[in-house]
Amino acid sequence: MQKMKSVFSLLAILCFAWIGVIPGQAPADEPYPSRPIQVIVPFPPGGVADLVGRPFAAALEKNLKQPVVIVNKTGAGGAVGMQAAAVSKPDGYTLMVALSSISVMPEVDALFGRPSTYKLKDFAPIALLTADPTIFVVRAESPWKTVADLVADAKKRPNEIKYSSSGVYGTMHVAMEMFAHAAGIKLRHIPTGGGGPALTSLLGGHVDALSGGPNVSIPHIKAGTLRVLANWGAKRLAALPDVPTMKELGYKDVEFYIWSGFFAPAATPPAIIKTLREATAKAVQAPEFKSAMEKMDTPIYYLDAPDFQKFWDEDAQRLIKAVRNIGKVQ
Repeated sequence: MQKMKSVFSLLAILCFAWIGVIPGQAPADEPYPSRPIQVIVPFPPGGVADLVGRPFAAALEKNLKQPVVIVNKTGAGGAVGMQAAAVSKPDGYTLMVALSSISVMPEVDALFGRPSTYKLKDFAPIALLTADPTIFVVRAESPWKTVADLVADAKKRPNEIKYSSSGVYGTMHVAMEMFAHAAGIKLRHIPTGGGGPALTSLLGGHVDALSGGPNVSIPHIKAGTLRVLANWGAKRLAALPDVPTMKELGYKDVEFYIWSGFFAPAATPPAIIKTLREATAKAVQAPEFKSAMEKMDTPIYYLDAPDFQKFWDEDAQRLIKAVRNIGKVQ
């Protein structure tokens, strides 16, 4: 009797396998995507990655015909969420929208001689979505009308002028320290949990300045609560044509961009990457995504995977050099 039961069990398993529905296992030819997708944003709500990621996810959802949900995994200047994405199952159901700081964290780990939380090779770039130079903002009631005013004051009061950032070695920190190094001044760094909290800290009067994405600061500049002194780009911003670049002010090597990119774990199958690339190309052209970026004064800077990889490689080299110049920050 026991032998007969074993034979019937084996036959049942073979039948299930033949029709591709072994209990607990998805069919091998299951089309992608067949269920909801989560997109990790490694920063809190209100920052650049979140403000770009949410309308992008909404546009992507329409093309993929499945729910695309933003999940904010915060901490350590973005490293917590980026590591979570790096080690996630490479099946196309856990993706990430991250900023240029993705290139910084592995170099920081090397600087401190500790194991890397992730490596750049752990990710497959799908597309570049936006790229903006950071802008230098202070409260409207501050005494500084120009960068020269702030530099002169900082030289008289080393470490007294405070600036907020999204976290140690995050985009906002690296950009400001690039400037401070070039200007020969010492500023006091107040890290927070993300771009949103950093801006709130400035607006609340807890710090004096920050380097941030134009899209989150421009509404406050227009409202008269913030004043912009400069931008970190190679040229002036169309949205802020009267604001000089750091290069114009004599800081020739001070150039920094906050870009947002769409990533998958590196081992994601090529067919899934292809589907995501095609869906992304359509999503960035969607009227609702374009409208959201226009409202934030953030121009779409779309690059498909091969061109994005080249852009990323070049930008990473600049950021790695900047981190080495900053050195260890305890």
